[in-house]
Amino acid sequence: MKLSVLIPVFNERENLPTILERVRRVPIEKEIIIVDDGSTDGSREWLQQNITNENEQVILHSENLGKGSAVRTAIPRVTGDIVVIQDADLELDPMDWLSLMQPILQGSVQVVYGSRILGRQEGKSVWYFYLGGVLLSALTSVLYGARITDVSTCYKMFRAELLKSIPLTCTGFEFCPEVTAKVLRRKIKIVELPIKYFPRKVSEGKKVKFKDGFIAMKTLIKYRFGCRR
Repeated sequence: MKLSVLIPVFNERENLPTILERVRRVPIEKEIIIVDDGSTDGSREWLQQNITNENEQVILHSENLGKGSAVRTAIPRVTGDIVVIQDADLELDPMDWLSLMQPILQGSVQVVYGSRILGRQEGKSVWYFYLGGVLLSALTSVLYGARITDVSTCYKMFRAELLKSIPLTCTGFEFCPEVTAKVLRRKIKIVELPIKYFPRKVSEGKKVKFKDGFIAMKTLIKYRFGCRR
């Protein structure tokens, strides 16, 4: 089984050497697909100079289109059997993929989320990010009848054929509620497993904004009661 790692990047120049070293170190066959989403801090230049392995590729957006757009750009390039989303920050530990993959490798499930709520948090998260995530997860559980503790987690892992079959329209951080809603609408079970979490502050580069929480709520409601695509 080959793992396809999709990494959206926007202005993460300082973190790129470290996160790529951590990703490469995970002992599993993998390909790395990096989408630079219009960075202006030197990220794209660093990637062009340092990504030379044949199992790694860089795609450049000419402007900042959003995380959802970056993920959608990467999906058609996937050649692996399993796909995971990896942010370019240092909030999560790629070694957790090894445990997340097990239910998929055993053939029992198609989707696994790494839950920060179930796992161990190193340091304190900004309270409104934490509360917003809890509320969104509760709304997801109520609307779709499935117990979800961390709908906003970066670590979403899918069988590749399933992810490729989902018609995504997201451009920004609404990728998380949209893909979750469309998986649950198909009556596909999402398994959650604990992961380690090292939260960073807005001053350290965290990009999710307060308004993104409202967009996520609207997205969950839209795909539950409105849009059927």
